[in-house]
Amino acid sequence: MLVLDIEASGTEPHIHSIVSIGALDFDNPDNRFYMECRIWEGAHIMDGALEVNGFTKAQITDPGKKTEAEAVQAFIEWSQHIADRTLTGQNVSFDRDFLRAASARAKLPWNFAYRTVDTHSLCWMHIIQSGGRPPIDVQHKRSSLDLDAILRYCGIPDEPEPHNALTGALLHAEVASRLLYGKKLLPEFATYEIPWR
Repeated sequence: MLVLDIEASGTEPHIHSIVSIGALDFDNPDNRFYMECRIWEGAHIMDGALEVNGFTKAQITDPGKKTEAEAVQAFIEWSQHIADRTLTGQNVSFDRDFLRAASARAKLPWNFAYRTVDTHSLCWMHIIQSGGRPPIDVQHKRSSLDLDAILRYCGIPDEPEPHNALTGALLHAEVASRLLYGKKLLPEFATYEIPWR
């Protein structure tokens, strides 16, 4: 699996831009990718998105940084030799759609599968198979399993703020390992015990 997290200037891939990409090869976790970039010319910026990822408008428009197209091209090239490029992460369709839109803008070939492995679904299933009931946001009548809830379920502290794409990818990989195999994956989280073992 190719574990992925991106940070963006907003939530809509057709009007917002990638600002950083973090990833790792699940089968070879030392094989990691991280790159920051500037937004594409004309991309919209949501202040709320910058609050989450900690970037400033000056940082995401810095002409000294790689372009979004260069970052996506570097990511695609980095990923070519990974044996299983199934994109994996928390609500990873968000990240996949941003990469796909960025690839289209840059006229880069897109050869990732539409199918993904979502840690939200893995956690939902794990809770049910363990005899529990996944938490529901009563007001909105939907799952309340955000990344922090999944991390806590897996025995890991909440995601640090501001969010960082590589840190996000590492967290997604660790919870995927714990949920799928019942074992720890990364040295960064070795001191945190798996609650159900």
